[in-house]
Amino acid sequence: MRFSRIAPAALLAAFLFASPALAQEEEEDTGPIAISGNVSLVTDYRFRGVTFSDEDIAVQGGIDIGHESGFYVGAWASSLEDSALYGHTELDIYAGWSGEVSSGITVDAGVLYYIYPNGNDAVGDSDYVEPYASVTAAFGPVEATVGAAYAPEQGAALPSDNIYVYGDLGTGIPDTPISLTAHLGYSEGSLDYGSGGYLDWSIGASASYNILTLGVAYVDTDLPDLPGQDGAVVFSIGASF
Repeated sequence: MRFSRIAPAALLAAFLFASPALAQEEEEDTGPIAISGNVSLVTDYRFRGVTFSDEDIAVQGGIDIGHESGFYVGAWASSLEDSALYGHTELDIYAGWSGEVSSGITVDAGVLYYIYPNGNDAVGDSDYVEPYASVTAAFGPVEATVGAAYAPEQGAALPSDNIYVYGDLGTGIPDTPISLTAHLGYSEGSLDYGSGGYLDWSIGASASYNILTLGVAYVDTDLPDLPGQDGAVVFSIGASF
């Protein structure tokens, strides 16, 4: 995923749990430059375990441009539950580098800019920047990723800094179109909802056919059991091109 909004290896997690931020990708052999896009519909947009769509349907989509050197840029957007600070739309713009540094070991690092174009400026500036990095290792059919994203103090959304660390596991079931994912993350700082630090986790499955992917996942946190912070089953349908 570039950061989850972070691991292209964890496609379903990118749909549901990050990212914000990145969704599944299929690249065509177009020379040194590869362009891919995605669009999806999810029953609940959960960012690090917490709903950003008030437990309602969200429409999401993005585009990625990658160079054979490993450098990439991209953008991803999602509808939100309308609020004074964030408005009703999230737009993520990111750039970074990803590549294999050793046999079976891939590093991904970059910067992600969260933009909320409909936020009310009178409430405060909700946009912020978050550098990220992750390492992915392949163990037979299983890929394991560990990563972190750090957002320094900035604007109304981050009166202090925030650190997010996470781990992902992903594997495909041989001779089937089914993939399985698991995720565990920890957030501490301005984006921990006053908890002093909280965990989020998820487990999911997806099935792909041609350009379509169907997914289902259970998402939860150890935050107080309030609507939008409690456990939920999230469904998704997406297409990549």
